[in-house]
Amino acid sequence: MGPAVPVEGSLAGWAYRTQSLRVEESGTGGGITAWFPLLDGAERLGVLAVHETVLTASSLTRGRALASLLAMVITSRRSYEESFVRHTRTEPMQLPAELLRALLPPRTIGDGNVVSTAVLEPAYEIGGDAFDHALTETTLHVAVLDAMGHDLASGLTTTVSLAACRNARRTGADLAELVRGVDEALSTWLPDKFCTSVIAQLDLVTGVLRWANCGHPAPILIRDQRLIIDAMERDADPPMGAPSLLSPHARRTHEITLEPGDRVLMYTDGVVEARTREAKLLGLERFADYVIRATAGGELAPESLRRLIHSILAMQEGRLRDDATLLMFEWRPPS
Repeated sequence: MGPAVPVEGSLAGWAYRTQSLRVEESGTGGGITAWFPLLDGAERLGVLAVHETVLTASSLTRGRALASLLAMVITSRRSYEESFVRHTRTEPMQLPAELLRALLPPRTIGDGNVVSTAVLEPAYEIGGDAFDHALTETTLHVAVLDAMGHDLASGLTTTVSLAACRNARRTGADLAELVRGVDEALSTWLPDKFCTSVIAQLDLVTGVLRWANCGHPAPILIRDQRLIIDAMERDADPPMGAPSLLSPHARRTHEITLEPGDRVLMYTDGVVEARTREAKLLGLERFADYVIRATAGGELAPESLRRLIHSILAMQEGRLRDDATLLMFEWRPPS
């Protein structure tokens, strides 16, 4: 492998951040270096450097073809070939993190109608946080979960919740049935554990967003680079698992219609409970300000979220007091 190239302050990083071709003079020996983004659909895998003495239309075409082929090779092999995983890690991963990481979907998914992207920190020591997103022809399914505790048991709780959520989704269950399926799975297999969550479904044609809030922070709606105050603030139901069975009330689902370009941000409480250098809680208000500023420059959603989590980590000097998970999706139907 070649030397590491920083994401910030390099043309390679620029190609990665913007998902677009960047060209520069080669540092040694003359010629041209073209940086091609490596993409698996909407997910960023890295960049590919192609060195040429002269850059022509033909060499650009070959470079794009090579980048597409390499992205497919990486995607097909990283599920079973250990070398890719080892190269992307900077330190050993603890067992709860290894358990949960094996079940997480790609960080970014999307098509012409929507993009959904997520980050989870800390990467190597997570206990109970997780995210999930999936696409069908008509619907985006998203979920953010936060299990009680920060150990292997909390990782197992989130694992069971994720599996139950996917099982219900793949059998065509509606949102209420899906949440009930997670309740029953946790109550059966881990009766002394529970999990907070927001689970949502977005109709890609109409923009109708339906969600259930199970003891979790309310999602944030961003429209025209402004926070729409309390747009998705609703009374939360009990966490998923045994607490829901003790409640006399049925699970509730909520509904809102998005406008094209709207972004919805879901998060765990570890985000707003982070502390600034002045030892003050970040809080929802300051967190929302970070979101607006991170999305104000017309950035792609994955880059906005990457910058946001790095801002939060910088305030914490790289160490969070609690797991922090962010998931943001943007509805952008064709005009």
